Formats: sequence, structure tokens, C-alpha cells
Amino acid sequence: MPSTTPASRLALSQLAPGTVQSEIRAMSAACEQMGGINLAQGICDTPVPAVVEEAAIQAIRSGHNIYTRLDGITRLRNAIAQKQQRDYGLSYDPESEVLAASGATGGMHAAAMALLNPGDEVLLFEPFYGYHVSTLQSMRVNPVFVPLAAPHWELDTDALHEAITPRTRAILLNTPANPSGKVFSLAEIQQIAALCQTHDLFLITDEIYEYFVYDGARHISAATLPGMRERTIILSGFSKTFSVTGWRLGYVTADKKWMGAMSYFHDLTYVCAPSALQHGAAAGLEQLPPSFYAQLASSHQGKRTRMLSALAGSGLTPTTTPAGAYYVLAEASRLQGKTAAEKARSLLAATGVAAVAGSAFFRPGRGEDLLRFCFAKRDEDLDQACARLSKL
Repeated sequence: MPSTTPASRLALSQLAPGTVQSEIRAMSAACEQMGGINLAQGICDTPVPAVVEEAAIQAIRSGHNIYTRLDGITRLRNAIAQKQQRDYGLSYDPESEVLAASGATGGMHAAAMALLNPGDEVLLFEPFYGYHVSTLQSMRVNPVFVPLAAPHWELDTDALHEAITPRTRAILLNTPANPSGKVFSLAEIQQIAALCQTHDLFLITDEIYEYFVYDGARHISAATLPGMRERTIILSGFSKTFSVTGWRLGYVTADKKWMGAMSYFHDLTYVCAPSALQHGAAAGLEQLPPSFYAQLASSHQGKRTRMLSALAGSGLTPTTTPAGAYYVLAEASRLQGKTAAEKARSLLAATGVAAVAGSAFFRPGRGEDLLRFCFAKRDEDLDQACARLSKL
């Protein structure tokens, strides 16, 4: 007779068996184990602005170490609203349209919980940032990939339009983009915005690299376009701009119709963003002059130049010169290994320099001859990495 023993209830969730450590984290761990130079993870270990650092330290000493309001301290919400007005002419009410989040990742999670249902589809541009995909999948939301045209990663509007189905709920736009460094043009953003309005979609924009733009490129926030403020959810933060990736401090700005639910889910998951560190970020927004942001772009453009030169000289030809962010995708066909992950480990073994497999940013079967390199490093570490690569 067939067994009637019921299956054990002590089992992983339906999601868990398919999850693996991100390739970015895996390469960081492998690099640390051998004492190498980590160009894999976007750690951004350049110096923290003194005003940001001192304000956070003073906040700790002044007793700002308890829970804040679920959407953040008033000072920071005001500073974020003023920053959006200053940079983009966008008006957000700091009382009802700004959320200080536990990183842009926390903001993304809260937005997805508040606005998306299981079975919904969200369009993402490929190459994509893996955490965007994994966050959606963790909520049973289906990512739908729209490939950009290599090597310059141009938008194919027809492909985007064809990807829209009755289940499509949102488009997710990362500009400047990780890993490609693409800065979407005004014309491209206008085309995306038009489709959002035609099909009544949300536009979720990850703008964390907004100040990392080069060669005269300009970051455009889609919420500034006519008819887009109400449907655009802006994600950004301080990890990259202030070199505080470990602080886990970001923000969301959005219409008040959506913000209440987003704040609720952020509270449910994180309670609040780190209290004392909010004061540090607020001080940076309040006190750092425009020249700080200009110098940030200028210094990273110099780092980009050195990175591109080292890669080209080592036979790891960059696919294109990135217009923004702080990553370079490079050809890795000359390295040993059948897959990009194997090639990344070959490079680490040969040079002590860690990069990320390009396949981490594409659907299965794509990106296997690419590696991603991060150049947001202290000059001495970047120079040493470049010297090691040149010996390939």
C-alpha cells in the first residue's frame, strides 16, 4: 500500500531552495579570504565628509540613540525635501512625502510591499542590478527583462512596449545605472514616461548614483517630467555620495497617496533608519556646498580614467566608457574559465584583484564573457589594483 505519512511541515519556504548568495557577496568573501583588493562590491571606501562624520558622532554623544519617527527625524526629512527642490525643482511635503529609509534597498522593499501584488510584473532594463530582481522575486512579483542594446546600452522603445502585458504594474529605472554606467537621456526617459502614462504604470527610479556623472552628462529625474510626479517613486540615499555604505541610510520621495503605506511597511521591517546617523546625513545635506558634488564627480572621473586604462592595457577591454555610476563592464574572454564566475576567480587567483561575474547582471546564458569592476576606491588601493592588472 502507498505510504500515508504526511510530508513534514518542517521545510523551507517555496522561495528558499532557489536562493543563493549573490555573486557580489561571494566574490567579496573570496577576496577577503586571500587579502586581495576588492573591486567587486560597490563598497565606496573613500573618505567620509568631515561634517557628516562629526555630526553623527555628536548625535551619539548627545543621546540620539533611540527610535525615531517611523519615517525619520524632522531635520533629515526637511533636508531631503530641500535637496529635491534645489536639485530638480521637485516639491515634496516633508511631513507626508519623504521617508528616511534603511538604505535605498530598504526603500525599495517598502515600495514593493506597498504598491505591488503577487503575480504582478515589473519591467527592468538588462543589464540589471540583481538586488532589484531578488527583492521583487521575494514578494512573488515577476521581473520582466528588457535588454538594452550593447555596447552603449541604448533603449529599444519597441522592445519595452512589447514587454508590457495586462499584468504589468511598474517599470523600474536605474539611472545612472549599475552595472553599465549608463545615464538615460532625456529623450529615453520621455519615452519611458509616455509608456507609463499610456498604460497607467508606476515608475520606480533608483537614483542612488545621481551625483556620479561624467563628461558633461546630466542626471534627469523622471518625476520632473509632465504628469510623472504622481506615479514616480524616487529611491536614493547617502551610501555612495557620502561614502557611508555601512550606515544603511537612504530615502524615498513620493506622492502622499503612496507614502503612508510605504512608511508602514518600512516600520514593520526596520522600525526606523539608524537614529544618530540620520543627523550625520542631515548635516551633509545642509552644509556641504555645490562644489562638494562637483568635486565628487571630478575625482571619480579621474578614477574612471585610470581604471579604463588599466583594463585596456591588461587585455580586459571595457565594453564602453561609462557616463555615470562607478563601475566598468569589461570583456573577459581571455581569462580561464567557462563561465564569468570562473573567470572572476581566475583573475582573483592571478592578480589578487576581485571583480564580479557579468552573468550576475543578466538572464542565464548572458554576460558570461564580462566582468564588472568598481573604481570607487581610495587612490592608493585603486593604483595598486591597476598595477596588478597591468601584469596580466
